[in-house]
Amino acid sequence: MRRWTRTMTLATSVITAGALVAACGAGETREQSKGEAGSSDVGITEDTVTIGAHFPLTGVAAPGYSEIPTGMKAYFDYVNAQGGVDGRKIEFLVRDDGYNPTNTSQVTNELVLKDEIFAMVGGLGTPTHAAVVDFLNSEQVPDLFVSSGSIQWGDQPEEKPFTFGWQPDYESEGKIIGQYVAENMPDAKVGLFLQDDDLGRDSEKGVRRFLDKQIVGVERYTSGNTDVAPQIAGLQAKGADLVLSFNTPSYTALSQLVAMKLNYKPKWFYANIGSDPNLVGSLLSKFSEGAVDGAAPLDGVLTTEYIPGVDSEDDPWIQLWQKVWDEYGDQGDLTNYRVYGMSKAYAFVQALMAAGPDPTREGIVDAVEQWDTSWPGPELAPFRFSEDSHLGISGMRIVELKGGVGKELTPVLVTDIGDAPIEEDTSGQSDDAPAESGLPEIEPVG
Repeated sequence: MRRWTRTMTLATSVITAGALVAACGAGETREQSKGEAGSSDVGITEDTVTIGAHFPLTGVAAPGYSEIPTGMKAYFDYVNAQGGVDGRKIEFLVRDDGYNPTNTSQVTNELVLKDEIFAMVGGLGTPTHAAVVDFLNSEQVPDLFVSSGSIQWGDQPEEKPFTFGWQPDYESEGKIIGQYVAENMPDAKVGLFLQDDDLGRDSEKGVRRFLDKQIVGVERYTSGNTDVAPQIAGLQAKGADLVLSFNTPSYTALSQLVAMKLNYKPKWFYANIGSDPNLVGSLLSKFSEGAVDGAAPLDGVLTTEYIPGVDSEDDPWIQLWQKVWDEYGDQGDLTNYRVYGMSKAYAFVQALMAAGPDPTREGIVDAVEQWDTSWPGPELAPFRFSEDSHLGISGMRIVELKGGVGKELTPVLVTDIGDAPIEEDTSGQSDDAPAESGLPEIEPVG
């Protein structure tokens, strides 16, 4: 089925052949460009691999998210300084879409048709990436490790054969949170604070598998509308004494500030995407014009984690990322967002190595589908990559924030979408450590 789909998407590519020929340069077709010595596919030369991504470098979503590509670039520079992958340096092109889907379409067209990237790696955002995912698949551009937990990136690979998720999907996270609450807080009156897109919908689906009868109120906000007072007041009116929040970091700060004004003091449980203490602390100070100092309001908040964060100073992955950032980072400190970016960059290098010395677009897709869960990586639970699933990391653990540090409340728990059970991970993935070189040690697959 997948092969049939790829054949069909090739027909779409033919339609845009005129534009592609123009992009290859005067008198040169894409097929001719592929024949250069040492090159094996679009975006590959004897010396380089060119990849790209869209991120909100400006605008309301820029805080935190704009740091992710700086972490990715630092790790790619670290790899390049050691000779690259099979002798090729990784060139990483980042385009600002301002978290606006219209802009995402424009910059993605430029990356694919003008810059001729080999792959899109880490493009960020559910509404933004949804605007370009069909285009990338029609052009047969590997669309690796989308920075979003929407299940649409990986639950139907026959429809999007070139796209792969990376982080745990929102439905699975909702299931793990829902089960924890049902088992540990069975008398809680649960309110849901949801972003009104896949983030909220997928998460609610998972949560309701365990908490349907405990939920007393559901409030949704539209990203971009910063007035969430009606939603928080609505949860207060319903008597919710535990709020499960599936939102981005700005809305964690906004919900906290509104709750303070209303003297509303429920127990808060923020999904991973909105719980970075350092960023939320800075946003609280900014939005309150200094009236609230730092992340103290997050003390006692529950959340999840699926890769080690900067509060785990003794973790060998964090020690590697700190070394990389010290040597190749830009301005500022190592943050959880830069750790996220480096972890994603590491996974791309693994995939590129697995695709072999003459990588092709289809070859790297096949390599990711053959991902060996024994490959060491910073993720706490194994990836689920296969021909039948392009969903990413399979699990996480629940932590309670104290002084900006996550205190573990559960072991790493793994699951999948639908009615898959939730189980303790026994793979040993969370005990992995990087090689001394800081580079993956991967043999080509296939």
